[in-house]
Amino acid sequence: MAAESSQELVKVVALLGAAVVAVPLFRRLGLGSVLGYFVAGLAIGPFGFGWFSDPQAILHVAELGVVMFLFVIGLEMRPSHLWSLRGEIFGLGTAQIVTCALVLTGVAILFGYRPQIAFIAAAGFVLTSTAVVMQLLGERGDLTLPSGQKIVSILLFEDLLIVPLLAVVAWMAPAQIGAHEGSRWASIAIGAGAIVGLVLVGRYLLNPLFRILAAAKAREVMTAAALLVVLGAALLMQLGGLSMAMGAFLAGVLLSESTFRHQIEADIEPFRGILLGLFFLSVGMALDLSVVAANWKVIALLVPAMMLAKAICIYGVARVMGSDHRQALDRGVLMAQGGEFAFVLFAAAATTGVIDAKVNANLTAVVVLSMALTPLCMLVYRLLVKEGQVSVDDVDAADGLTGSVLVIGFGRFGQVSSQSLLARDVDVTIIDNDIDMIRSATRFGFKIYYGDGTRLDVLRASGAETARAIAVCVDDRAAADRIVELVRHEFPLAKLLVRSFDREHSLSLIHAGVDFQIRETFESAVEFGRAALMQLGVDEDEADVVAREIRRRDAERFELEMAGGGLQADTGLMYRNTPGAPTPTPFTPPRREARPLNPDAIAGAGEPAAADSGGATGP
Repeated sequence: MAAESSQELVKVVALLGAAVVAVPLFRRLGLGSVLGYFVAGLAIGPFGFGWFSDPQAILHVAELGVVMFLFVIGLEMRPSHLWSLRGEIFGLGTAQIVTCALVLTGVAILFGYRPQIAFIAAAGFVLTSTAVVMQLLGERGDLTLPSGQKIVSILLFEDLLIVPLLAVVAWMAPAQIGAHEGSRWASIAIGAGAIVGLVLVGRYLLNPLFRILAAAKAREVMTAAALLVVLGAALLMQLGGLSMAMGAFLAGVLLSESTFRHQIEADIEPFRGILLGLFFLSVGMALDLSVVAANWKVIALLVPAMMLAKAICIYGVARVMGSDHRQALDRGVLMAQGGEFAFVLFAAAATTGVIDAKVNANLTAVVVLSMALTPLCMLVYRLLVKEGQVSVDDVDAADGLTGSVLVIGFGRFGQVSSQSLLARDVDVTIIDNDIDMIRSATRFGFKIYYGDGTRLDVLRASGAETARAIAVCVDDRAAADRIVELVRHEFPLAKLLVRSFDREHSLSLIHAGVDFQIRETFESAVEFGRAALMQLGVDEDEADVVAREIRRRDAERFELEMAGGGLQADTGLMYRNTPGAPTPTPFTPPRREARPLNPDAIAGAGEPAAADSGGATGP
């Protein structure tokens, strides 16, 4: 018994040791962690040193890494945001999948496969690897960018596609023709019931559960509850005949608006990283080198043919749907591989007799090789288009920092606003994620640390927990909103000052509880108008009076908007240049006085939003 336990422990040590050695080495070489995991798995698997004889057993456990990855992504996808992506999910996703399926079926037929088998091969290859693409996007920091969100949307739609594809395989099976019509409808009903059940549990039970556990102040129980939610949702979907990953994603979406979501994400993160690495290791182990050697000519031609055909289709669909050349090309290279759900589809097809064992082995090898080649293809692509990642060897990352004020973003706005603090010798910590800007600022005597302020771990490493004030000076509205949400929830004692984009953004920031906000061009625009008057011969004192009047009127407008009047409810307070426009009359205050959440936050509110956003949100 002791010998068996020692043997199992040796296997665990071998897995961890292979990852610890290979991944840093491959990342140092610029090849990425995914390829490092693949090579490490191949080395210790049954076709390498032979330390593991059953990679499929590990793969089943390691799939939980993909499940947890989708759960974390779901936590970032609020229902409203997910609904806003419906066009990308169903429009772009459908166009890409249908186009790729048709073309890849044709490619497989050219390689001598019968149409039925060619369709199975194409369907499996269409299902892009969520694990590989998400890992590469995460390493590049593109998950939250619009281009990354489109890719995530397509991946979600492809995960949903595994269900109808498995049904198609069942229909194609010779023994199933006309035999189980009732059972198919029963399976559909069970799947729909599983989704409805998960939504009801998430809607009415999850938040009360976490409130009770939070009140108990037992951190380990909160971690156990987070794992229970992920694995329970995955199990429910699996029992309903659906994708485990989609169940975890749906659970994440249901918790995305919970006050506990950041804590849940922090609890899940270590498990997600370890299990996802284990997944890549097991995929490397599953590559049967004997099959590759026996059929190397077909595989050597089929892998690049399928990847190239899929990349061309994705590029074409992306261009038709409005993406520029660079984004379309990047998406084509990134998503040109098959995915983990192909293994499920091929196994089902082999079990039902649609394909034989040899075809199953060949197609599985093609998919595994395509997954392993993707990091290399991305490396070559970055070299060719000169988009390689900028070296950060000479830039210090945010880690263990402290300071009275944390400034996030050191562009033009951050540079000017930091001068007042530095003039009074305030202890200021500055972070930014623009490498070129950091290096440029260093030449002028500034110490800027590299860090993404939208990440909770980076905020902690930057000293947000001890900072008296946090100044958000980024020029990205979505990033500013994300930082505000994190700071208000995790660091409520810090004063929060935020650079606003326009009037609408200022209102949302005040309602979010910021202590001070100012639109990025308001004061400069007022001063610009004051200078224009003086250039026309207006006395300086009179120009000052006009500027003060503009500020006063804007403050009144803002109070009206905060009281619920909306952006169009205060047009009488603005001067117009249209003929016959009514002269603004004395302002009549509302019967109920406005009560701002943060009185100081109103300061500096107001140039017309058209100056910032092309008139999209009104003046």
